[in-house]
Amino acid sequence: MNTRMHRHARLFVAACIAAATSLIAAAEQLASVPGSAATESAQADIRAAAVRHGGTATDPDHAGIWKVATPPRGSMHGEFANNDPLGLAAGKKIKADCSLNWVDPDSGKRYCFSSATSLVVFQDEPHSYLRRASKYWSGNSR
Repeated sequence: MNTRMHRHARLFVAACIAAATSLIAAAEQLASVPGSAATESAQADIRAAAVRHGGTATDPDHAGIWKVATPPRGSMHGEFANNDPLGLAAGKKIKADCSLNWVDPDSGKRYCFSSATSLVVFQDEPHSYLRRASKYWSGNSR
C-alpha cells in the first residue's frame, strides 16, 4: 500500500474520532439546558438511538453505535473464516463481522478486521501479516 493511501486511512480514522467527539459535545450541551422540552426530547432521542444501535451493550461484538454500519449477518465473508488476519498473525483468533474489510488487489480475496486500528496497522505490511496469519491458520483452523 502506498504512503498516500495509508495517510488517507489514518485521516479517515481521525475524522471518525472527531465526529464522535463532536456528537458527544453536542449531547452534553443539550444536557446543560435543564427543563427545556426540546432538550428533553433531544436527550430521549439520543438515548433511544444509543439503545437501538447497541450503545449500552456490554458484549464487545455488539457494543458501539458504529455497529449501525455492520452488514447483515452472513452477507459478507472473508478469508480465515472471518477472523482478523492481524490477530492470526499474533497467534490469536479474533472473529470479525466484515464491516471493516480489505480486498487484496493482487488476489481479490477479502479479509475482515475486528477494529479500525487492526486494519490500519495491517495496511503497513499486508503481505507480511498475511504470510504469518496463513501460517498460524494452517495449523490452528479447527
